[in-house]
Amino acid sequence: MTLWALEIEYDGTPFMGWQRQKHGLAIQQVVEEAGAKLRGGGDVSEAVSSGRTDAGVHAIAQIVQIELPDHLAPFRIREAMNFHLKPHPIVVLRCCIAPEGWHARFSAVSRSYRYIISNRAVPPALALNRVWHVRQKLDAEAMHRAAQTLLGHHDFSSFRASACQAKSPMRTLDILTVTRDGEKIYIDASARSFLHHQVRNIVGSLVEVGEGSWPEAQLAETLAAKNRAVAGPTAPAQGLYFTGVAYEPPLALE
Repeated sequence: MTLWALEIEYDGTPFMGWQRQKHGLAIQQVVEEAGAKLRGGGDVSEAVSSGRTDAGVHAIAQIVQIELPDHLAPFRIREAMNFHLKPHPIVVLRCCIAPEGWHARFSAVSRSYRYIISNRAVPPALALNRVWHVRQKLDAEAMHRAAQTLLGHHDFSSFRASACQAKSPMRTLDILTVTRDGEKIYIDASARSFLHHQVRNIVGSLVEVGEGSWPEAQLAETLAAKNRAVAGPTAPAQGLYFTGVAYEPPLALE
């Protein structure tokens, strides 16, 4: 057996999140059980992700490390894993043998998320559980301007979940953009690492700006307050997507 890096995609709707839970099905459990079948039904190898996602959060390109047979080609690993992952909404997109000394979580140099808002009068049907429906017209340009005040290295206590276990609230936000495409608003964020609920809490505050409930300057004031109580609500999980992770050197996924 050897350590493999898998790039996976999943719909987070039916799961309790990435991490194994005592009560309820988690993505980690499904991946580990599929891997065990590929290993001949032997001991389960722990699957470690580049970033944990909460219940209902989706992933477009999550990276997972897990020990699997070393005598199979990458496409065989992909096809076999996808067979054993059925009927769950999880698929392996690409994979490769992990480089020596590499770790899915600790070797990451950047992680990216996208939040999608459906900004129209009627609720979504086809995108149910995949967007946050906001009826009131949002000013995406004002949201983007306000978002730029959060870029850089700051104490993000105002946007940190009370249950966050990170040792420090200090984070460096490299990218935070808000764009509109018709009835959809996309909020893209990138950083080396994020606090628990950081993206969703920022989105909740940006919507306050977009609705006109907050002036644009209030987002910077909220950051400076270092107090979760003064920030906006936590945006729903279903609009959030883990979109990618970067490594140096990049993984040779195929």
